[in-house]
Amino acid sequence: MDTLTKEIQELRERRNAIILAHYYQRPEVQDLADRVGDSLGLARAATEVEADVIVFCGVHFMAETAAILNPDTPVLLPDTKSGCPMADMITREALEERKADDPDAVVVTYVNSSAAVKASSDICCTSANAVRVVEDVPAERPVLFTPDRNLGHYVRRRTGRNIMLWEGWCPTHERILPEHILERKREHPDAAVVVHPECPPAVIDLADAVASTGGMLDYCAASECGAFIIGTESGFLYPLERRCPDKKFYAASPVADCPNMKRITAGKVRDALESMQPRVTVPDDIARDARAPIERMLAAGRDRP
Repeated sequence: MDTLTKEIQELRERRNAIILAHYYQRPEVQDLADRVGDSLGLARAATEVEADVIVFCGVHFMAETAAILNPDTPVLLPDTKSGCPMADMITREALEERKADDPDAVVVTYVNSSAAVKASSDICCTSANAVRVVEDVPAERPVLFTPDRNLGHYVRRRTGRNIMLWEGWCPTHERILPEHILERKREHPDAAVVVHPECPPAVIDLADAVASTGGMLDYCAASECGAFIIGTESGFLYPLERRCPDKKFYAASPVADCPNMKRITAGKVRDALESMQPRVTVPDDIARDARAPIERMLAAGRDRP
């Protein structure tokens, strides 16, 4: 065990802390974590922790969600500049204006959003359960899906529902292009194409399977195929290779990297545990209003096969 890892372990034990990390984090950070997962898995883990401190290795909206679900537990985000460009493409004020135009619409908000936006939503979802969440909306009600137009478009295809889309997107997944998939297929003709539903529709059209990161992991592990072209953030190849060491994985695009996810390092985890900063907090009124949509998301579970 190197010196830095030993320091983190000692601090974790002294603080009675748990470290949660998203699949897109650096390998060194994933190796430190008590739990590694997708947004739904980590949100669920945040409700199950028996710790005095949560260190959230992800981006800001994830740490906010953990803070809402654990109001009495300090939630540390090792780098507060770890934001989400898509979450910044919608504000609570803009959402309230849009709701006034369609007061009958059910607002389904992707978890990749600020706590304030969640507070003005009816229910939240993740890429793992977005289809199920929309299927459970009464058929006579239109849906306003925010903020990811690509995930919303995928859900509209799957459900056939009347869904109005907010014009937000993930810059990392938007950089994955159809020509990238076709080029990888020429290089690896026997590989299956597995992509995230945040990808543009033209990329999804070329996929053999579409799933959340957790769903992609399960799909590749269960598949008889021995090679996969992976259409999501490049850091996800690390947990795939750990779970399936006998299989080959190829990144769909050389530019599908999220710099915000990579801001957190092992050193910053150590510093956060040492100083108990930076701590993520959510104003009481926003936390109160956002908690119910988040809890409805957790109750919905994952999408049906």
